[in-house]
Amino acid sequence: MPDLSLAGAAFALGLTGAGHCLGMCGGIAAALSLGGGGKTANTLAYHVGRILSYTATGAVLGLAAGSVAAPAWSLGLRYLAGILLVLMGLYVADWWRALTLLERVGALLWRPLQNVGQGFLSLQHWRGALGLGLCWGLMPCGLIYSALALAATSGSAAGAAVMMFAFGLGTLPAMVATSLGAQQLTDLLRRRGFKLAIAIALIGSGVWSLYITYAHAGHLVGGGDLEQHHMH
Repeated sequence: MPDLSLAGAAFALGLTGAGHCLGMCGGIAAALSLGGGGKTANTLAYHVGRILSYTATGAVLGLAAGSVAAPAWSLGLRYLAGILLVLMGLYVADWWRALTLLERVGALLWRPLQNVGQGFLSLQHWRGALGLGLCWGLMPCGLIYSALALAATSGSAAGAAVMMFAFGLGTLPAMVATSLGAQQLTDLLRRRGFKLAIAIALIGSGVWSLYITYAHAGHLVGGGDLEQHHMH
């Protein structure tokens, strides 16, 4: 069963990353929204493509991480999840942006896809916008790759997919607000106080997750199996 607390953290990361999202994708979202009803279909297709890309990539990473059936590996993933939550909080608050290092790794993947994505820009229909969204979901963005790294710690394809779907939903308010010209909503999502509140919640969740993992490390690695063995 997907961890709803981690999915909530992924959603919060997408929601509070409004400024970053607008800087990376806002121009495309605004350009696709110009015009009549056909452009609205293009905008919707683009966002659907982005979220599908996030969800599918998360599922692949979750499947890969969950393929290792070792207690120590599962324990390591739990520690990693806690650390990433703390780093995400620091990233959102702009106190320490260590997660931007992930962008350098992602740039290697993005280079061959960039030309493909640019090809979709010339297509004036929703299928082109959908393809653009699918490509753009893999761009070298610290926000996206931070969420993907956290999703991988779920240890399952379903759990990671749910987390990345939640992340994609979190990015929608800022992106749709840009498309519709809703400046007030965009300004709210960019407010320092709002971002700090989410950042503190993420850091607190990460610290608590690390504490719980440490406190139950023995049981998670094999203590529970030993207790069951002694009962027999």
